[in-house]
Amino acid sequence: MPWPIPLRVWDLIDILIVALVIYQALMLIRGTRAVQLVIGLAVLFGAYIVSRWLGLYTLQWLLSYIGLVVPIALLILFQPELRRMLEQLGRGGVSLVGFAPHGLDREAAIRLVNDVARAARILGSRKIGALMVLERQVGLADFIETGIRVDAVVTVQLLITIFFPNTPLHDGAAIIRGNRVAAAGCLLPLSERPGLSRALGTRHRAGIGITEATDAVAVVVSEETGTISLAQEGRLSRGLTEEELKFTLLGLFGPEPARVGMLRVPALWPWRKTA
Repeated sequence: MPWPIPLRVWDLIDILIVALVIYQALMLIRGTRAVQLVIGLAVLFGAYIVSRWLGLYTLQWLLSYIGLVVPIALLILFQPELRRMLEQLGRGGVSLVGFAPHGLDREAAIRLVNDVARAARILGSRKIGALMVLERQVGLADFIETGIRVDAVVTVQLLITIFFPNTPLHDGAAIIRGNRVAAAGCLLPLSERPGLSRALGTRHRAGIGITEATDAVAVVVSEETGTISLAQEGRLSRGLTEEELKFTLLGLFGPEPARVGMLRVPALWPWRKTA
């Protein structure tokens, strides 16, 4: 029986470098929309393996042709992540630390919802426009990078200060990850859905746009009327009170999200105007 090939020191270094590259790539896509794309590719690969195992030749033929365009699709779909990785390499700032988990316990979720709802009510009473985006399962790292990093615990005072008129951060959106304001002054995609009311300004269209692209929830305060609105799944519910906003957010971020979070905002408040 032949002796196994000896493992050299350089082989260990080679394995360590490859593991580091893979780890860094995973850290770059963690917290971004690319995670869902990776899951989708994994599903397609799994379907191809199953089709070969079961002898499903037509499905195998179709998936094999899809595999031909996957490399080009990856370059297009992961362009922001690849650019971020190259920028970090150029700055010499390759990080070994990923995003911290931001799951909230019962008390933290209730405190977050209370602070956001109260801040929205105060801003609305003063007719100060605001756009607060609460991250859920789909990461918003791509949009966080367009703003100014804050990384501070959410409080009523902080949210009011961010959106106070003529301050450097009052334009754009404040993105909340967990119970912290990750960044402020962020740029969001505007909704291009036909049929939206022309009375909706840029702030409301941005709130709808981010909920069309991700599963985030956006709280919008109108600068003209002080009306509080909530955007979810591309729908906008307008004219909410502090208590209504609090109840809806608790259903999404509270201790029992599965029971209430499945309901759309228009279903919770059918008498409210929706867009």
